[in-house]
Amino acid sequence: MVSLGIIANPASGKDIRRLVAHSITFNNQEKVNIVQRAILGMEKVGIKKIMYMPDYYGIVPRALDGLPNSYHLHVQLVEANMEMTGTQEDSTQAAEIMNQSGAGCIFTLGGDGTNRMVAKGCGEVPLLPISTGTNNVFPQMLEGTTAGIAAGIVARGLIKKDAAVKKMKKIEVLKDGQLVDMALVDAVVLKDVFIGSRAIWDEERIQQVVVTRGDPISIGISAIAGNLQLVEINDKYGMAINIGPGKTTVMVPIAPGLIKQIPIKDYQLINPGEEIKVAQGPCVIALDGEREIEVGENDNYSLKISLNGPRVIDTRLALREAVAKGLFISEQLIKTS
Repeated sequence: MVSLGIIANPASGKDIRRLVAHSITFNNQEKVNIVQRAILGMEKVGIKKIMYMPDYYGIVPRALDGLPNSYHLHVQLVEANMEMTGTQEDSTQAAEIMNQSGAGCIFTLGGDGTNRMVAKGCGEVPLLPISTGTNNVFPQMLEGTTAGIAAGIVARGLIKKDAAVKKMKKIEVLKDGQLVDMALVDAVVLKDVFIGSRAIWDEERIQQVVVTRGDPISIGISAIAGNLQLVEINDKYGMAINIGPGKTTVMVPIAPGLIKQIPIKDYQLINPGEEIKVAQGPCVIALDGEREIEVGENDNYSLKISLNGPRVIDTRLALREAVAKGLFISEQLIKTS
C-alpha cells in the first residue's frame, strides 16, 4: 500500500500574469527543493512508500537524487503508472491512481488550478496543498519540512484526522441541471466567445463571480468578495456578485501589483444548493483563475455552492495535535514506527 502521494505541477507559477502584472515566477528547481525537504520530513515520521506524479522535469526524482548518501533514507519512491499528457489532466489522473492505491494523504505543489484538478480525482484522500502558483487562495505558503512532517503524521494515522482535516466548500458547475465541472475558490463568467489565454487578467471582461470564500488578504478574483464582505473558509455559505455600473465600486488587488477599481452592480450571500444562473451566452466560465467552459447562446448553465469539497489538512493543527500526543518525543516515535 502507498503511504502518501506527491503531485508537483511543473507548469504552475508561469502563466501570462507574469507579463501583465508583477507575479513571482516559481521555477522548478525551487519545487525540487521544497519536495526534497518534504520527503525528509515524511521519512522522519515513518513514511515508507511514496507515489508521485511523473512530469517532464522530474521534480520528485531530482529531489531524491539531490540528497547526499549520508542521509540513508528508508523510503521507496514509486512512479504512478499513467500515460503523461502534459496537460492539467495529469494531476487528476495521478490523484485517482493515488486514491485507488490507498494513499493516506496527497501532498501537492501548485496553485488554485492545480489543486482543482487534484480535487477532481482524490476522493476522500486529504490534501496538503503547498502554494507554488499565481493567485493562491486554496494552497498556502508553507515550509516544506514541517508540511512534510504534518502530511506524514496524517497519512500514517498517528493523529485523529478529525482533529486536523477539514472538509472544504466547492462550486458546482451545472449544465441543464447536470454536474459538468467544479471550482474550489471562484467561478467567473467573462464576456468572451472563446477560451483563448486561460488565465484571467483583464477585469473589464468580468460579468459574474461566485466564490466559496473571500478575504481581503487574498490576491485575485476572490478578493472582490473579500473587500465587500468577509466570507470565511468555514462559513456555510458563499457569495455571488454581478459586476457592472452600480452604486458601489471596490478596490481590489486583482493580480500581484495590479490594483483595480471594480464596479459592483449587486452582490448576495448564497446558501448551499442555491443556484445562480449564468448570463446568456456567448460567454466563458473561468474556474479557479483559468478559462475552461465556452457557453453558447442557447446553453443553460448555473453555479451553486456545495459543502462536499475535498478534505484538506491544517498543518498547524496537525502539528499541535502531534505535540499534544507526545509524538515528537523519540520514544513515542519509535513505538509508532
